[in-house]
Amino acid sequence: MNEISRRDEMSLSGAALRGAPWKAAVVGGGATAAIAWVFSGFDDMSWALGLGINLFALIAAIGAVAKPDVSDRVTRQARMWSLKHPWKFALLPAGISAVLDYPVQLVLDGEGVFGAAWDALWHGALVYLIAAVMTFAMQGRARSSQ
Repeated sequence: MNEISRRDEMSLSGAALRGAPWKAAVVGGGATAAIAWVFSGFDDMSWALGLGINLFALIAAIGAVAKPDVSDRVTRQARMWSLKHPWKFALLPAGISAVLDYPVQLVLDGEGVFGAAWDALWHGALVYLIAAVMTFAMQGRARSSQ
């Protein structure tokens, strides 16, 4: 079997995410951030925004592979690959989460460059773990769609 490069794996993950429910991800992440900010007593905006960003990435990732047989041929094939390789697929949503979370942590949390990077990487690692486990749990969809 031919091995594919890391670059090709990221391309396949991106193609699978092309059909993600982006509106639902934005609404879910935004609502979560707003509710978390209210429940924190309007005190911890960086935590609330970080939580919203992480949920945004998770909704997009799980929504992208939830219906592997819906969409055009390229997206279907990328989704099938993602369901068969959940740990590789989850790298892109985790990276998206970490990249979006870094400026929030840097500007609003006031921990400095390295503290913000640590927080963003930690949040990305959580998104990676949850997205990979959830995608792994949906592997039966890849078998039933063939």
